[in-house]
Amino acid sequence: MIHEDLTGGIIGAFYEVYNSLGYGFLEQVYQNALYKELVGMGLKCEPQRRINVYYKNSLVGNYVADMVVEDLVILELKAVKQLLPEHECQLINYLKATGIEVGLLLNFGDKAEIRRKVLTPDTDRYKSFEELSE
Repeated sequence: MIHEDLTGGIIGAFYEVYNSLGYGFLEQVYQNALYKELVGMGLKCEPQRRINVYYKNSLVGNYVADMVVEDLVILELKAVKQLLPEHECQLINYLKATGIEVGLLLNFGDKAEIRRKVLTPDTDRYKSFEELSE
């Protein structure tokens, strides 16, 4: 799997934060804690990274990704009861806009959930290789 070691470390950090804080905080609290955990692991992290969206070489909008790790993995964090298809679409749009190949959707809900999305460069399609929940 592409960036398997990196995503494995991120997932481990996610569970460390989830098991320590539990359920019920706002997304920003989890983002701050996860950032602290990842930086403590020696990883380069950029929270709240602006992502520009272009159409026919013209800027048509922008997003803000919750976090980008090592310029290789986009993290989209949620603190909701359960992940919905629109959450996955949001992450896929971030991948499309940046060209980054791997994204993790991490839910700090009442049940921990993870979705791993990978851009398949030859077809420009996205695949889900990992769907984990606690």
